[in-house]
Amino acid sequence: MSTTFTIDTATSRATPVAAPMKRLTVPAIRARKAAIAAGKGEPLVMLTAYTVRMAQLMDPHCDMLLVGDSLGQVIYGLPSTVPVTLEMMAAHGAAVVRGSHHATVVIDMPFGSYEASPAQAFESAALLMKQTGAAAVKLEGGIAMASTVQFLAERGIPVVGHIGLTPQAVNALGGYGARGRSPAEARKIVADARAVAEAGAFALVIEGVVEPIAVEITRTIDIPTIGIGASAACDGQVLVAEDMLGLFERTPRFVKRYGDMASFVAERAEQYAAEVRSRAFPGPEQLYPPKD
Repeated sequence: MSTTFTIDTATSRATPVAAPMKRLTVPAIRARKAAIAAGKGEPLVMLTAYTVRMAQLMDPHCDMLLVGDSLGQVIYGLPSTVPVTLEMMAAHGAAVVRGSHHATVVIDMPFGSYEASPAQAFESAALLMKQTGAAAVKLEGGIAMASTVQFLAERGIPVVGHIGLTPQAVNALGGYGARGRSPAEARKIVADARAVAEAGAFALVIEGVVEPIAVEITRTIDIPTIGIGASAACDGQVLVAEDMLGLFERTPRFVKRYGDMASFVAERAEQYAAEVRSRAFPGPEQLYPPKD
């Protein structure tokens, strides 16, 4: 039995109070494939989270929370995910686990932490799982990483695969354009998906591919597919939460903005600044008067 954490508003804005509750497990996520195929299950919902508070807000609505290496750009303002470190992932992963109680938490393995060998991957994955409490790791790559996926899965580390547009390989790919436009590349992506599934991954992220590729992969592999810029036919969907909320003016084509949080935050900051400068804030209701 796992532990859930809720906000105790009587003490502070984010003091966790323990209450027992069962988390969604890796086998439960894996089993969703068959349920969806039989018309008895809903698509999987996945969003990114990097902090306790965002995890608390997203968790009730998600089956999976992804601590993505996209935090390099979203949180740290880095030009890509390549500079992200294990230490960054561990710190944010632990925060998300503390802030959630329902969703399966998956944590990205950053560039350079798993490609050299299966043994290196195991060492990095074990460190992340020990330090964060996450249920699974995610790594990018297809056929070339299948032996690593198998090595981890056979040693008790659940793995989510990631094929198609793989951001850690942005330098090799030459940018973030959609993948699979040529017949040869399309065939390779499908082969990558099958290799990762057969190696023992329990779910697969398909990013930035021409839609028929995602449809074919979803139809032919026996693990859930999670689309991002792929197809509504996938077994689930994932987005970067800050993109979905409209916190950035520029977003990829595949993002639907469900809000305009950037304007909201900017307007509230402008209002606050005006009240401070005019001495309208703080007012009597925010101050502590002397006792009679």
